[in-house]
Amino acid sequence: MSGEGPGRESGQMIVADGLVRRYGAVTAVEDVSFEIGRHEVVGLLGHNGAGKTTIMKMIAGYLEPTAGRVLVDGIEVERDRAVAQARLGYLPENCPLYPEMTVLEHLDFAAELRALHGAARLAAVRRAMAATELLEKATQRIATLSRGYRQRVGVAQAILHQPKVLILDEPTNGLDPSQIRQMRSLIRRLAEHATVILSTHILQEVQAVCDRVIIVNRGRVALDSPLAELNKGGRLRVVTDGPPAEVQKMLAAAAGTAEVELAEPELAEVELAKVELAEGRGRARAYALGLDGHDPGEVAARVARAVHEKGYALFELRSEQRDIEAVFAQIAAGGDAKEAAHA
Repeated sequence: MSGEGPGRESGQMIVADGLVRRYGAVTAVEDVSFEIGRHEVVGLLGHNGAGKTTIMKMIAGYLEPTAGRVLVDGIEVERDRAVAQARLGYLPENCPLYPEMTVLEHLDFAAELRALHGAARLAAVRRAMAATELLEKATQRIATLSRGYRQRVGVAQAILHQPKVLILDEPTNGLDPSQIRQMRSLIRRLAEHATVILSTHILQEVQAVCDRVIIVNRGRVALDSPLAELNKGGRLRVVTDGPPAEVQKMLAAAAGTAEVELAEPELAEVELAKVELAEGRGRARAYALGLDGHDPGEVAARVARAVHEKGYALFELRSEQRDIEAVFAQIAAGGDAKEAAHA
């Protein structure tokens, strides 16, 4: 029975709609929804145990959701599992390989399982080995390969049938720096022909290859944002003395923004405040200024002039670029997702 639905009508390659997965009394995934367009490269980011692998297994059709549904290229996975899976390539975190087989034998066997036969099978195996740079290892037994090359065999197996969607679960786990760079390059090449979901707990992997990040925390989607949006903007940190109300008004006028707030003091600022109070001066405080897309250098110059004209002391003035690391840390610590995204 055909499972065409809103995924195909809306042009989305993947639609996750209200996914829930429970194991007895334990809820691993709770009300997860998102859509992924064609040829997007999306990082599914979260700590170990956050629910990433469970979500990916439900998308791949290896695990049934307790509630909700998944559509792949407009096909509902639960209703038409085989048809949906024919559009998917999946690299699990611990990819099962046959160590006694050569690379060629293993991929030939995997192609047979994919119902590829004759010349089409041979062409598929050669194409996958070429894409993953495994041709020179074709006759080598898998047991003798490095961890990096075994990962490549897993990827080659996943792309034999030229899937429209490629799901990679922790593809760089256990690789050395050189192998990680090679895997990133491979993922970028594969993304030219497929929608890619990359699951990881490593921030650098998302920053290196993804267009968008979905952060999962305690089984829920805590944030879904293009990386460009997360990296845009930022704040200016100012440490000065003077009455807080007057300082905030002065900084807002100088920066041309209403986003001026007292910031959390750092350890050095706490010690500085003690010294200032002991000397009878006004207490030094840290302020955060939202840049609203303005050039940090220009705003910093205006702020420095304003502080000098008021006769206040300027102890620190620096740009704080918002990035995925800061957002992830705030979410992991239990912060509000919207707050984290705009911090």
